[in-house]
Amino acid sequence: MFDDGIQLGRNDMCWCGSEKKYKKCHMGFDERLQQCAHAGAEVLPRSLYKTAADIEGMKKSAEINRGALDYVAAHIKPGISTAEIDRWVHDYTVEHGAIPAPLNYEGFPKSCCTSINNVVCHGIPSEQEILNEGDIINVDCSTILNGYFSDSSRMFLVGEVSDERQRLVEVTKRSVEAGLAAVKPWGYLGDVAHAVQTCVEEAGMSVVREFGGHGIGLEFHEDPFVGFVGEPGEGVVLAPGFCFTIEPMVNAGRPQIHISEDDGWTVTTADGSDSAQWEVQLVVTEEGYELLSW
Repeated sequence: MFDDGIQLGRNDMCWCGSEKKYKKCHMGFDERLQQCAHAGAEVLPRSLYKTAADIEGMKKSAEINRGALDYVAAHIKPGISTAEIDRWVHDYTVEHGAIPAPLNYEGFPKSCCTSINNVVCHGIPSEQEILNEGDIINVDCSTILNGYFSDSSRMFLVGEVSDERQRLVEVTKRSVEAGLAAVKPWGYLGDVAHAVQTCVEEAGMSVVREFGGHGIGLEFHEDPFVGFVGEPGEGVVLAPGFCFTIEPMVNAGRPQIHISEDDGWTVTTADGSDSAQWEVQLVVTEEGYELLSW
């Protein structure tokens, strides 16, 4: 078998927990993945494909994650601190019976990431960081509910922003939409990456290479890494049940970045240009995809 997992007989119970016989459940799926692997394609182990029960669990987690971002959207304005945004996200998440996934994750000290202007990602909320008229900010929320993870982020325009910043935010969102349009069952992650990269670079902007999306569901960050620079027909096969994020980080200038030596988290553009990011979480289906969090 392509993942060195157990080889089931036709009448054995399926590995997915459906309590159906293998021949009536995932046997055809496994055979197709085996064919892809034999052809030289990159396939994930069966343990990373999500069952119907997993997807339902992620949907409930994602409902809270989206709600936290909706709350931010309704209250964000000039003059508030990013620490206040963090409190909103934390309190909303906990009040709905869930856990903020970033809090204490590998030492991260807050419940969400707040990345302003030239901060690419992983900005740490602070009482001293105050939103000003004309800023753009990414708020990245991740939620754990009953062991299921959800993850998404949105850009917010603080008051009236410059045409250049508004265009950056709009191009970044369009690149996510282009990536989604490229998601086809039994296609490739490279199709998604190429669509995102083309959209961004045609607008005269650049895609960050070092950070990207990821598999998600039973862990915060599962395999594979999802980059947004690539070629069609390359990368992991988009088999139904594969859950991942599309979250390109787009720089108005060059793609190079700098990671803070002070806190070890905050990532900024090397040239000081502005950066934007939108993030969605989806699962590949037999028909295309289903959005879970945005």
